[in-house]
Amino acid sequence: QLQLVESGGGLVQPGGSLRLSCAASGSTLDYYAIGWFRQAPGKEREGVSCMTSSDDLPYYADSVKGRFTISRDNAKNTVYLQMNSLKPEDTAVYYCAADFSMGFSDYGGPRCPLTYDYWGQGTQVTVSS
Repeated sequence: QLQLVESGGGLVQPGGSLRLSCAASGSTLDYYAIGWFRQAPGKEREGVSCMTSSDDLPYYADSVKGRFTISRDNAKNTVYLQMNSLKPEDTAVYYCAADFSMGFSDYGGPRCPLTYDYWGQGTQVTVSS
């Protein structure tokens, strides 16, 4: 059973940076699609960035393109989300998730579906001055 634990959240000023980490245990991430999602108070959970185990280019939501970068270190069994130029509207609980999959073709194209099988507990990111 794959387990995911996020870390790295916190309070940051607008324009600042944070790097979120998602450590996996119970299985290796090599054959999993992985993603970062977020949920702000009163809003639906949304996909921020996802990548697959194939050579697909990562998917990014329009709201974070050019500011966020997703990456994975299979040797450390860890997924990262580097967040730069943070804005108050980035404030949310951030979740990492994983799904046994090879490529975006399994989801009908580059996207971050909410149907991923495995989820972490979330880490709070607050962007405020």
